[in-house]
Amino acid sequence: MVTYKTNRYLIFILIILISALIAAFIIEYALGHKPCNLCIYERVPYIISIFLILEILFIKKHIKTTLLFLTIIFALSAVLAFYHFGIEQGFFNESFVCESKNSSEMMTKDELLKQLERNTISCKEVNFKVIGLSLASINTIFSIFLSVIFLKLYLNYEKN
Repeated sequence: MVTYKTNRYLIFILIILISALIAAFIIEYALGHKPCNLCIYERVPYIISIFLILEILFIKKHIKTTLLFLTIIFALSAVLAFYHFGIEQGFFNESFVCESKNSSEMMTKDELLKQLERNTISCKEVNFKVIGLSLASINTIFSIFLSVIFLKLYLNYEKN
């Protein structure tokens, strides 16, 4: 059974997750900052988590398992966000996920036109910052924080 305190935590986290997604869409569509592929992939854990939290709040079945699943989702989200942050900082090379061609490579006219049509954003480019931090770095910190919170909720589930 979910306690009142746990419910409050989950509702607060749900509001933050929905707000983060809304902010991402505002940054993309209203402010015109196109996301790279990794930025889009980093939204997936948020979307999945929203549905899982709603499932805990309304269906109230398999709560402990769902809390563990949320812990794993945000631990993986932290790894993905840190990888993105590492690409931005030059710790890691861009992978096939980013799909950006090295500008120093010689491209044919057709390849260049295809790349311009796709309008692919490089994962190295930081197009938007909040208080001097890239969104990937903020997402890394936030995902670690959420994975710890969900782990504590999971471990304390039987005690409540």
